[in-house]
Amino acid sequence: MRRLPGLSVDLPGVEIWRGGVNTWECDENAHMNVRFFVARAMEGLITLAAELGLPHAFTAHAGATLLVREHHIRFMREAQENAPLHMLGGVVSISESEAWLLQLLVHSNSGEIAASFQTRVAHATPREGRVFPWSRRTLELAETLKVEVPETARARSVSLEPFEPTAGLERAHTLGLTRIGLGGVTPAECDTFGRARPELFIGRVSDGIAGLIRPFRRAIIEHAETKPARIGGAVLEYRIAYLDWPRAGDRFELRSGLIDATHRTMRMAHWMLDPESGKAVATSEAVAVTMDLDARKVVPITEAAQAALRQHATAGLGL
Repeated sequence: MRRLPGLSVDLPGVEIWRGGVNTWECDENAHMNVRFFVARAMEGLITLAAELGLPHAFTAHAGATLLVREHHIRFMREAQENAPLHMLGGVVSISESEAWLLQLLVHSNSGEIAASFQTRVAHATPREGRVFPWSRRTLELAETLKVEVPETARARSVSLEPFEPTAGLERAHTLGLTRIGLGGVTPAECDTFGRARPELFIGRVSDGIAGLIRPFRRAIIEHAETKPARIGGAVLEYRIAYLDWPRAGDRFELRSGLIDATHRTMRMAHWMLDPESGKAVATSEAVAVTMDLDARKVVPITEAAQAALRQHATAGLGL
């Protein structure tokens, strides 16, 4: 456990990143956009790899790297312009060639968790992505970095159970999922080894989400007991599975739909698909809320609004 200086809050892990929020990283809701949360997690992973005895894992001459298979993310506290942040990391569990890692992005002044990441990684060759066993030294170091996932960082509204992906372009057509993004991977969005970086997925979903969510928010506001003057949105929880790694110049298409809604949240699925093969590059479930931007509070979803949202839901939609 790492005790934060001057605070009575105990959080697990060793420090793996420290910095802050730049103005240009904030979006229309005046807080750091989700793509930069994931970018911070990927930067922190470089240091965590070094703690595991892999100090060159993300360099051009690496003999092995950490390939991110999955992210579970809980967004807990907004990170606004100029907020100082740091990240703690540790090992939740480790097998022959994979590991579940914990990464906590923390508000440095208060000790409150801004976001948590449970990150599933594979030990792999840098360019081919061939998975192979950890070294004995890494397994020994992993034992010294063992942590438990805090209650606040555990999965709440999404399952972390193993699953068989159902995402695909043909099924997206059959289900009538909304296209919220279409484009290609640029060289600047790729890592040292030429793969699209994980923040590409959540960032492009964020860019296109307005194309899906406007009618949902309209239904929520129309049936709200108190109608806010300005509304926005925030995502609370994500499970993202990275199924393939596009390269610079590869095309993609994003298809999304509503799964269901509760008195407070909407649960959606987002699929990143290869338009040529029709196969899924990444798939996710996300839990989001509508926000009153002036009060900085969640707008409740009344029973009437839930009934209206059910008209937009897609039966059988998921990962």
